[in-house]
Amino acid sequence: MSQLFSTLKLRDLTIPNRIFVSPMCQYSSSNGKPNNWHFVHYGSRAVGGAGLVITEAMAITPEGRISPEDLGIWSNEHAEALIPLVDFIKAQGSTAGIQLAHAGRKAATEAPWLGGKPLAPNNRGWQPLAPSPIPFTAGHQTPREATADDLDEITRQFVEATHRSLEAGFQVVELHAAHGYLLHQFLSPLTNRRSDEFGGSLENRMRFPLHVAKAVRKTWPENLPMFVRISATDWVDGGWDVEQSIEFCRQLKELGVDLIDCSSGGLVPDATIPIKPGFQVPLATEIKNKLDIATGAVGLITDPEQAEQIIATEQADAVLLGRKLLSDPYWPLHAAQTLKENVIWPVQYERARS
Repeated sequence: MSQLFSTLKLRDLTIPNRIFVSPMCQYSSSNGKPNNWHFVHYGSRAVGGAGLVITEAMAITPEGRISPEDLGIWSNEHAEALIPLVDFIKAQGSTAGIQLAHAGRKAATEAPWLGGKPLAPNNRGWQPLAPSPIPFTAGHQTPREATADDLDEITRQFVEATHRSLEAGFQVVELHAAHGYLLHQFLSPLTNRRSDEFGGSLENRMRFPLHVAKAVRKTWPENLPMFVRISATDWVDGGWDVEQSIEFCRQLKELGVDLIDCSSGGLVPDATIPIKPGFQVPLATEIKNKLDIATGAVGLITDPEQAEQIIATEQADAVLLGRKLLSDPYWPLHAAQTLKENVIWPVQYERARS
C-alpha cells in the first residue's frame, strides 16, 4: 500500500491522504472576497484528489494584505462568501484548510505579474506595519513600528479571523509565520531590532508569534488541528536559523500546534537559497525527529516516487505541493496510477481513467 495515500489522523480529523495543496496567493480577489476564479482554482484541486486544500494567505485585516487583490477574512461577510467554496471542497472528499496571515512590511505591493512593485498610499496602497521601521528593499515604504496597542489589536484580529474560519466550515487552521511576513519578521533578528519585550533575545523575539499562536489555538476547537508554517531558515548568516526554529516549534508543540509546515526564506530579497528538488525536506525531517511533532515538507516535490519516499521513510508526515499542482490539478489522481494505488475518481471523470 502506498504511504502517500494513507490517511493522516490529527486530533479528531482524518485527512484522506498525505498530499496537501500548499497555500499559493492568487492576487485575484476584489475587496478580499472570493470569486469564480477561486472557486475553480481550489475546487479543481479538491476534485483532483488532494487530501487537504489550504487557501492562500488569508488577510486578517485589509492592512495585512500583500496586495489589494488578496483574499481576506476580516469581516463576517468575507466568511459567508467562503462557505460555498468550503462546502464544495469537502463534498469532493477533501479537507478544507485556511491560512491566516498578516504581511507586515511586505504589504501594499502590486501583483507579481504586474511587477510586484510597492504601492504608495496615494496609489492603491497604504503604510505597512512591522516590528521595526526597516523597509523590505530600498524601493519599499518604510513601515511603521508596531506599538503594544497595535500588537493587541492584531492578536484580536487573528482571534476573530479564527472564529470566522470555523463559521465558514474550515477544518484546519494554519498560522503563517514564514516567508518574511509579520510573524516571521518578529522572529528574525534581521527585521526585529526592537529594544522592548518583543525584541532582542530569542525569547523576546518569539514572544509575539507565540502569543498569537496561543490565542488562535485557544479559539480553534480542541478536536480540530492547527498548523503553523515557518521559514526554518533565512539562509542568511546572523538571521533566523534551524536551531532557533527548533526551539520555536518546541514551544508551539507545547501550545497544542499539531503540524509544522516547513518552508524557508522570504525574509530578505538577497538570500542565497540552494534551490533543488526536495531542498527543504531535511528541514522538516530535523524538526520532526528532534521534537516528535508532525511536519509537512514543501519545495520542488514533483514526482510521485519522490513524494512516496518522503512519507514512506518518515522524513515528513505530509507533502505540500505548489507549482506542480498549478500545472496539474489532478496530480494526486495521476500519482496514484503511477504508484498503482486504487483511489476513488470523481464519477464524472471515470471514463478518463486508464
